[in-house]
Amino acid sequence: MKLKKDYLRTLPKVLLHDHLDGGLRPKTVIELAKDTSYKKLPTTDPAELAKWFHRGATRGSLPLFLEGFEHTCGVMQTEESLERVACEMLEDMKNDGVVYVETRFAPIFHTSKGLHLETVVKSVLKGLEKGKKDFGVQYGLILCAMRNMDPSLSQEIAELAVDYRAHGVVGFDLAGEEGGFPPKKHVEAFHYIQRENFNITVHAGEAFGKESIWQAIQWCGAHRIGHATRLIEDMRIKDGELLSMGTLAQYVLDKRIPLEICLTSNVHTGAVRNLAEHPFALYYRYKFRLSLNTDDRLMSNITLTDEYHAAVETFGLKIEDLEKLTINAMKSAFIPYKQRIAIIYNILKPGFAKAKEKLKKEEK
Repeated sequence: MKLKKDYLRTLPKVLLHDHLDGGLRPKTVIELAKDTSYKKLPTTDPAELAKWFHRGATRGSLPLFLEGFEHTCGVMQTEESLERVACEMLEDMKNDGVVYVETRFAPIFHTSKGLHLETVVKSVLKGLEKGKKDFGVQYGLILCAMRNMDPSLSQEIAELAVDYRAHGVVGFDLAGEEGGFPPKKHVEAFHYIQRENFNITVHAGEAFGKESIWQAIQWCGAHRIGHATRLIEDMRIKDGELLSMGTLAQYVLDKRIPLEICLTSNVHTGAVRNLAEHPFALYYRYKFRLSLNTDDRLMSNITLTDEYHAAVETFGLKIEDLEKLTINAMKSAFIPYKQRIAIIYNILKPGFAKAKEKLKKEEK
């Protein structure tokens, strides 16, 4: 039986790679633009604006994909707007069946109207706490440094992440355009995070080759990799079968380094030509630790349910596969072990057991 979207939406899901400023509701963008006197929106019609963001993000280029963030970040320059966006994100997660989400953003992009970095982070955390209370979705916040900015700023964001680890920040990330901006330039910030026994994920292997992934792991100490689409360059493949792996791919596999896979986004940014050519199927078959993720819900016009559905339709995944991917995601989350286990055994496993039972009844 085909797994339909309505059914997939009921599954308890875990999302590890989602950008807060890439997931706003179009209506919210328009209302915040009005509230903050932001004049640059291409349209004030919600449906048209949604189309504009999606059309702009599907041009097969990461730099072009990132253009829409000028507007989302442009309306997220006040404490109230940051709090609202964070709270609404958790409501959207609740409606999509997500029980735990790690959302990420770059605080530096929200200081153009004078907010201090600490105020930016506090405002987002306030919204997330309200959303958790109102909608029951658990969260972690990841702070992003930008690879094209000065490494001293990355150090500042790293210190900010550690300062707020007791308040909901769970990790540190390096994001932005890969070409020409190697992660090793920001190594001091990563060494600081490592010395503080904190969590690291790095965008790598999306728009640049396997060297970017190698640097993220071996220079920066990444505990997870965002995208990792180009890890396939370290594998020898013939007729869809894996013949051998280089030392990098073998290391990622052996050390169980989680890969945050973003299928739809990778097509939109040109990291892969189409879903069928995505290396996800190969990675999954050879037991790499994977999770499915949305990346930027507004830009790609998707939910995590849509991403699950795309994986089901393209790669023939069954309910057991989705359960494995979801549990792998939760195992790889940056919250403490005890909390991860509680979600797995109290929410995910009972939820999937109930879903499988429902599927059995419908098949009869």
